[in-house]
Amino acid sequence: MKHFAYLALAFSTIIIINACSSPETPKTVPEKVENCTYTYDHSSSVLEWTAYKFTDKTEVKGTFTRITMKYGGATKDPKRLIQSLSFNIPTSTIETQNPERDAKIAQFFFGTSIETITGNMGILNDDGTVSIEITMNDVTKKVPGTYMLEDGNFAFHATIDVADWNMIPGLNALNKVCRELHRGPDKVSKLWSEVDLLFTTNLKADCE
Repeated sequence: MKHFAYLALAFSTIIIINACSSPETPKTVPEKVENCTYTYDHSSSVLEWTAYKFTDKTEVKGTFTRITMKYGGATKDPKRLIQSLSFNIPTSTIETQNPERDAKIAQFFFGTSIETITGNMGILNDDGTVSIEITMNDVTKKVPGTYMLEDGNFAFHATIDVADWNMIPGLNALNKVCRELHRGPDKVSKLWSEVDLLFTTNLKADCE
């Protein structure tokens, strides 16, 4: 009887141990990590600016037909490639899908003394912020903005005030020649000094 009691106790102990043990975790195959090299693709790049007229800030969108970009060589770090970007924009290439308006902006806002806009990208911070450097009218300013960079797709947004580049005389000259076109429902002729900037590009990825 004692022998049977010992066997029963041993069998019960085995059951308890098996019940408390964790099931075997199935082995998983590690996910393959792509090894990519990134290069800049000018054909995928778009710079859009948005100006505002009328008291209620009606949008006037445009771009430039010629933008020269300089950048570092191919790299495995897309952030490093974006940070290496610099640009040169001839102001005469302004484009708003309205030739008459384009000519007036080039002549009265930029005038003959402001032939180019230059600048370069800053450090892409981990919190999604970045400050770019813009030189216009012999004035260089840091412009804070926000960015998104995912899978080589980059977007940057910022708002500038042309007053920071001493451009109010040009703004007033443009508003004077376009006074009636800038007169809104309230009969007030208004051209805002704030301009929104949006730059997007898709880096080329060569992945193994």
